[in-house]
Amino acid sequence: MNNLVRSAGQNNLAGPAKSASGGSASKISTTTKKFINDLTKDYPGFKIERGKQEHWSPKNNTISFNPDQTPERIRFGILHELAHALLGHATYQSDFELLKMESEAWHLASKIGIKYGVTISEDHIQNCLDTYRDWLHRRSQCPACSMHVLQDSASIYKCFNCASVWQVSSARFVRPYRKSHK
Repeated sequence: MNNLVRSAGQNNLAGPAKSASGGSASKISTTTKKFINDLTKDYPGFKIERGKQEHWSPKNNTISFNPDQTPERIRFGILHELAHALLGHATYQSDFELLKMESEAWHLASKIGIKYGVTISEDHIQNCLDTYRDWLHRRSQCPACSMHVLQDSASIYKCFNCASVWQVSSARFVRPYRKSHK
């Protein structure tokens, strides 16, 4: 990541981290710094650091956020990833389980946000969940006959209509399937 990681329960948001292009990373608003510091005090078991996107890493108890987002989006993202952490989300076995975990995390983030004066609207939550629903819809479409089917295993879909089998990636931001075979 970058040089902003410190011991658990601490953060370093003042120093100019290098962006991917080699320049200085975006500055974080004073309000957002205070928000992160407050969270760090209330949840000392987690590190909060700049990253390329919002992410919860159970391996090192780190919540990453994208400093290029608006202050509101940064707060929403950090709360969402904190909720994943508090809920013990580490892995998932199916696409539906992932969607359930995302829904749980957004709803807990909304509740936690109240304490910090952050209101996450139900519209925002549903818009975020829609990105997962759309992703799941694309993944479940048979590349041979376009039928939508249920997942067979963690990375395999099988079409009950034409018997095609395709493997999918666990990543959300890649094409919905890698290869098709019968």
